[in-house]
Amino acid sequence: MQTHEFQARVLEWFDRHGRKSLPWQIDRNPYQVWVSEIMLQQTQVATVIPYYLKFVARFPDVDSLAHADLDEVIAHWAGLGYYARARNLHAAAIQLRHVHGGNFPDDIECLQALPGIGRSTAGAILSLGLNRRAAILDGNVRRVLCRYEGIEGWPGATAATRQLWALSDSLTPVARVADYNQAMMDLGSMVCTRSQPDCDSCPLASPCVARQTDRTQTIPAPRPARTMPVRKCFMLVLRDPEHRVWLEKRPPAGIWGGLKSLPEFASFDDLIAWCIPRRIELDQLELMTRRRHTFSHYHLDFRPVLGVASAFDSVSEHRNCGWFHPEHTVGLPAPIKKLLTELS
Repeated sequence: MQTHEFQARVLEWFDRHGRKSLPWQIDRNPYQVWVSEIMLQQTQVATVIPYYLKFVARFPDVDSLAHADLDEVIAHWAGLGYYARARNLHAAAIQLRHVHGGNFPDDIECLQALPGIGRSTAGAILSLGLNRRAAILDGNVRRVLCRYEGIEGWPGATAATRQLWALSDSLTPVARVADYNQAMMDLGSMVCTRSQPDCDSCPLASPCVARQTDRTQTIPAPRPARTMPVRKCFMLVLRDPEHRVWLEKRPPAGIWGGLKSLPEFASFDDLIAWCIPRRIELDQLELMTRRRHTFSHYHLDFRPVLGVASAFDSVSEHRNCGWFHPEHTVGLPAPIKKLLTELS
């Protein structure tokens, strides 16, 4: 199929079936595209929408985000996971304000120099936000192109990625580039899905190599299996007479960076050693059943331990920790919020 015919089929499908009323598509600008693209990384559209609406209501532009306190940004992100994305958004906003006057540069290398912005996100900002010709290659587009061209193997491999970028760039038009790139993402999300693709509704079905050779279930290949390591810890659920819970702010880097969470210990002995000088009732400690939370690269098995502080001043508050009512606290990791809700 000629390139112009490929583009025409994709755009015709988009005009009839593509998504045009998502929150970040209304009065679209590069800031909205940027925030939505970062939120959509490894997260479904339906999950993102309420978070996006809340986020841009509080931080409607680069300047408001750059001037915000990181703790508040993290709090508005709580529940979406992959919190480095929120930290990078905040850092990039500060850089945009200082280096680019709060505007998005129309150069892909300048965009990629910003924290958390890779080649595909930069391409989305340029094409969808600034209407500049730029290719994209998110997970949905990779799947469409792999099947169309019959590219076998895992599409995240170096050689496959190089081939897919060249293909994506060669097919990206100058005219209607925003509609085209949105159409390619929509095709992957709505038609050329990971399992049970709707080939009868696909505008690229006739020239699609995977369909012609009956390989839509094997192309693209899944990521090679790997053994997920398991990390174990104890978490102290310490409550005071007012039923508040002791929470500590986690370091800015690492899992749940910048969020409030329960004190965490590598061993039960370490937990006991922390409790003794703080006059915590050791005979009232209660071990709960171990729980598992899975991150992208490992499993976290944590065992909650219930404890009681007999007096208000048993544990001294300071900037990064203190007593909180869980139901009124924002910026809690999802598994910790779930645990505290169950205990309330």
